[in-house]
Amino acid sequence: MTVTRASAPRAAQAATQAISATGLRKSYGDKVVLDGIDLSVPQGTVFSLLGPNGAGKTTVVKILSTLVTADAGELSVGGHDLAVDPQAVRAAIGVTGQFSAVDGLITGEENMLLMADLHHLPRREGRRVAAELLERFDLVDAAKKPAAGYSGGMKRRLDIAMTLVGGPRIIFLDEPTTGLDPRSRHTMWGIVRELVADGVTVFLTTQYLEEADELADRIAVLDGGKIAAEGSAEELKRIVPGGHVRLRFTDPDDYRSAASALREAARDDQALVLRLPSDGSQRELRSVLDWLDAAGIEADELTVHTPDLDDVFFALTGSAVPARNNQPKENAR
Repeated sequence: MTVTRASAPRAAQAATQAISATGLRKSYGDKVVLDGIDLSVPQGTVFSLLGPNGAGKTTVVKILSTLVTADAGELSVGGHDLAVDPQAVRAAIGVTGQFSAVDGLITGEENMLLMADLHHLPRREGRRVAAELLERFDLVDAAKKPAAGYSGGMKRRLDIAMTLVGGPRIIFLDEPTTGLDPRSRHTMWGIVRELVADGVTVFLTTQYLEEADELADRIAVLDGGKIAAEGSAEELKRIVPGGHVRLRFTDPDDYRSAASALREAARDDQALVLRLPSDGSQRELRSVLDWLDAAGIEADELTVHTPDLDDVFFALTGSAVPARNNQPKENAR
């Protein structure tokens, strides 16, 4: 194992980040799961890791949360070097895994108090924290009932409430909404936004592309053990071709005039529609509108289509697109 202590310059840089990883590697036997990936997550943001099944997302979470040891890499979480002080890392983080940690045989309140005991909170303080979190996550009415009877959404809310008992400033959420209905998923999104508004850093893995699009400040796409691309959702969408402006006409003369001038546009003579390649930027859209105005041509409908994260995921990984609730949208003007 060659996990190294961060050098002074890297350590200084890591101190400004909630999570920092350089050259992270992990293999199981001959299978390379993580092949030297770099990650940097600023404090108080949501960072989402996307990738096909088996890409290594959960392995990244397990390593950064000290559950699994890396083979190599300079790793820092909460300003603490994983190779030097893993115990300090554990004290700074909370983890909600793919599978609920809720004990169904005891009540929601008892689950919370158990976590308070594990964090060595004084009894009175533990009860206060448990009561506050049960109220925050709308679980007061169910607090005295066995958790086995909770719905999937309630169990997930209780799971995250339990994670927050120790007041972590960094939370790892590993596919937290898998299997939840759309209403419960949107409730979870609201919870994540509230956490970040309070200054908490969230490291999120998900199979729902719209979830990353809705929540993440930055997204990394993991494929074949490497980071295929990283950026904001909008930055990632711009690297995939296929964006266009769609102009629909009802006047055949206007259509023919526009088609003659915009030779790069794809034509649909029957529908009187032109599709003009575009990156969807405000600058390009303004250019099209200015040209139409100058030419005295009026399109009856103008819509902008930009690639979405489905397109990005497929282009970067070559894998089937993960589950998605929302259909791709065109923005009509």
